Order: sequence, then C-alpha cells, then structure tokens
Amino acid sequence: MPFKVFVARKIPEAGISLLKKAGLKVEVNNNEHKILSKKELLKKIKGKDALLSLLTDKVDKEVLSSKNLKIVANYAVGFDNINLQEATKKNIIITNTPGVLTQTVAEHTFALMMAAARRIAEADKFTRQGKYKAWGPLLFLG
Repeated sequence: MPFKVFVARKIPEAGISLLKKAGLKVEVNNNEHKILSKKELLKKIKGKDALLSLLTDKVDKEVLSSKNLKIVANYAVGFDNINLQEATKKNIIITNTPGVLTQTVAEHTFALMMAAARRIAEADKFTRQGKYKAWGPLLFLG
C-alpha cells in the first residue's frame, strides 16, 4: 500500500511531481489561498501517513493524534506552529526547510531599500492617479 501524503495547500507543481515520482499517493488542497480549519485539516489527514504543512497550519496535539501520521514536513523555515513535545511522544518525525530563504530575504531587503531610496511606491501612486504631467528637476528626487 503506497504511503499517503496530504499537502495542506497548493505548492509548486515540481514539489508535487517529486512526491508522486517517489511512488507516494498525494492529495493536495488545491486552493492556494484557503487555510484549512482544524476540522477540515483533521478530516483530510485521516488515514494519511504524512502531512506537508505550512506555517499557517496549527499542528497541535489533536492533529498529531491522527492514527496513521508518521511525519509532518513543514513547508517553512520555522516550526513554532508544531507541538514538538507531542510529536516526540508519538514518535512522529518533524522536518522543516532551514536556510532556504536566506538569499531571497537579502534580495528582497535590498529591493525595498532601493524602492525607498528612489521613492518608487510614491512615484507609482502619483503616476496612477494621473498627476504626472512632465519631467521636473525636483520631481521625486531620491
């Protein structure tokens, strides 16, 4: 019988494909904007061996009490949404993805600094409101 996985929210197809290629039976909450309620999550993980959770999913004692659950793979750097003590008691493996956002956060920070220094958001709003008429030597100096 194949290992059954529930993915709490839609993730990039490449990740789903990897799970399927490994021979796992995968069910996905395909609504990428829908955070499942606890009741919905409990229903979906019933009979599943694995949960691929997101940081928005509260993986508490009740969730970890799901009969077949063996692993919770958190699609996040952190894991404060998971009751580690309870997982340890139940011998459920917990994983996360440390370090995957280091470069992305640095790039985003740099982009925000440039946007602030060059007044990008302010100039965008000004232009969208139809206020831009012509270039001016003092217009949006950054």
